Amino acid sequence: MTLAELIAQARTALDTAITARQQEQDALMALRSDENLTEDAVAARVATRDAADAEVTRRQATLAGLEAEQVREDELAALQARTVPASNRAPAYDQVHRVGQEERTYRPDQDRRGAGFQGDVLGAFLGDYEAQARLARHMQEERTERGNRIRETRAVGTGAFTGLVIPQYLTDLYAPMARANRPFADACRRHTLPSQGMTVEISRVTTGSSVDNQAAENDAASETNMDDTALSVPVRTAAGQQTASRQSIERGAGVEDVILDDLFRAYGSRLDNTMLNVATVGLTNAATSVAYTDASPTTAELYPKVIEGLSGVEAALLDQASGDNLAVMHSRRWYWMQNAMGTSYPLITQPGVVAQTLGANYAEAYGRGVRGILPNGTPVIVDNNIATNLGAGTNEDEIYLVDRQECHLWEDPDAPVYIRAEQAKAANLGVLMVVYGYYAFTFQRQPHARKIAGTGLITPTFTGA
Repeated sequence: MTLAELIAQARTALDTAITARQQEQDALMALRSDENLTEDAVAARVATRDAADAEVTRRQATLAGLEAEQVREDELAALQARTVPASNRAPAYDQVHRVGQEERTYRPDQDRRGAGFQGDVLGAFLGDYEAQARLARHMQEERTERGNRIRETRAVGTGAFTGLVIPQYLTDLYAPMARANRPFADACRRHTLPSQGMTVEISRVTTGSSVDNQAAENDAASETNMDDTALSVPVRTAAGQQTASRQSIERGAGVEDVILDDLFRAYGSRLDNTMLNVATVGLTNAATSVAYTDASPTTAELYPKVIEGLSGVEAALLDQASGDNLAVMHSRRWYWMQNAMGTSYPLITQPGVVAQTLGANYAEAYGRGVRGILPNGTPVIVDNNIATNLGAGTNEDEIYLVDRQECHLWEDPDAPVYIRAEQAKAANLGVLMVVYGYYAFTFQRQPHARKIAGTGLITPTFTGA
């Protein structure tokens, strides 16, 4: 099989891998639109999508290697075409008889400044084979005339060729700005945002029917008129922009991709931060507080407050509780809880938790879903959009306890949207890149959320207690 045929085969394999990866991404987006999706289902689909991504990368590397090999073969073919056939070459310098003196390759009387010699030195470094041949012939001439006087060799470092030793920028290893992104938002119950309107209206039954025991036969049955209250959820717009010069995009390496990656992650961080911290309806303001006041806080003392908060969640939801609860906390609080040591353990065992432990860590990376479980089996989401400057000492964070099915988030499946506008900044040779998306959220369809707050959640110290 020829190299060209191998390249064609590799391109076909790459196209197939890209198509398979797109199908996996589409399936993942469809799954996220399902109201009844589970964390395990999403994790499994993400793993399948990532495997398809890895296959694309492998196929891409194979094709790039074959194409590089083809370029080298073409270069060698072109070089061979310029080379004089061996049968027509002149005899070697030292294999002929001469009368008199042959003209030197470099003659001071014709080039007093040595420009020809210097040009050939530079050309030799750049791969000019004819320049290398002239330099080799010059060295042979020097050996013939000077003998051993030129045997001395000298060594030079890269500092002598600062114009030729070019720094290499590893653009594929660029360091993006670290962001909190959207761990909590990704764990919420997802809905497709309606295509029109700037509010989402939900009817909440606030007065329900009544049922009572009949006092006597033929007495009227108990009756209470039902009533509802509309819950208006605003549709919010998150947007960001970046203007890049055409020079940076057209003459840079991957500049536009770097900008878009940063804008997309900034969008996710803003959406998640708003859900947690915005005034009135953010989780910190919608949740009912469970106070944990302690001058010397420990994980063992904090845990009963977690149970108290979960008890409040279930008491608020009653028969509307799904049991799909979440504990949402800052990474500093999660690691502080892992730091705890103790000799006691709960009296009542829980599914999937070893009784002698205070929970389990799943060893997942930040933003990859559930990080572990608490002693009663409640999954933990770690989110660093949680504020750490709360309380009188501006050094407290909070732990949120919610029913996942009552944490609602509406988003367009294709959000965020990317706009690339060249005309807006054309006079300045700029390209305007805008990322935006519409979303809505609420925790108040069934008010239930609890938060643990107080001096027991000040900046943690890792003492092992």
